[in-house]
Amino acid sequence: MAEELKLFRTWSSPYGFRVVHGLKIKGLEYETILEDLTNKSASLLEYNPTHKKVPVLVHNGKSICESLVILEYIDETWKHCPLLPQDPYDKAMARFWAKFGDEKVLPSIWSVFISQGKEQEEAVAPAVGNLKFLEELLKGKKFFGGKTIGYLDLAFGLLANLVNILEEIVDLKLVDAEIFPLLSAWMNNFSTDPVIKDCWPPRDKMVEKFKAMREPYLKKVA
Repeated sequence: MAEELKLFRTWSSPYGFRVVHGLKIKGLEYETILEDLTNKSASLLEYNPTHKKVPVLVHNGKSICESLVILEYIDETWKHCPLLPQDPYDKAMARFWAKFGDEKVLPSIWSVFISQGKEQEEAVAPAVGNLKFLEELLKGKKFFGGKTIGYLDLAFGLLANLVNILEEIVDLKLVDAEIFPLLSAWMNNFSTDPVIKDCWPPRDKMVEKFKAMREPYLKKVA
């Protein structure tokens, strides 16, 4: 009997693409259900009544929510092509840095994106400081997972696609190759990997979407 596997996501959600990439690495067949978050489906509300957000993975009728939790579920359920390290300490560290990415790195980059002028200048230093931790993590490695893409690469993967889109919109280089040679190389290696590259959403549509997302923040400080 075939397993039922469905992924609820939006066309552009960076968090949804973490799961897309994880499923593709595992070679798993699944159904994609694209959601409009301004008009959420009854199914989404049923499967994620707590947060009412995407992504949601539904496996044989049971729902798993939150992208990092979903990645761990995928890895524990389908053992081939492991995403997380096998060593308990290394596994704990991968979880630690993934949480650091979501709680520190991404918010600090977002602060640069939604500000301008002096406020933006002041937001750059914390973002650069957080990115330096990632640069340090990559010493001696092609990917955060080592020689191959792993859980932590998927956790940070949205940086590979999103950062240069945000940089284009604000006309500011945040991940400079001279300052972050390892991180810059990783962004290129990850985003152009054969398993990853065909999954990205259309760049022009992403630029348009995030420009529109930025506008309300600028009006608040105008």
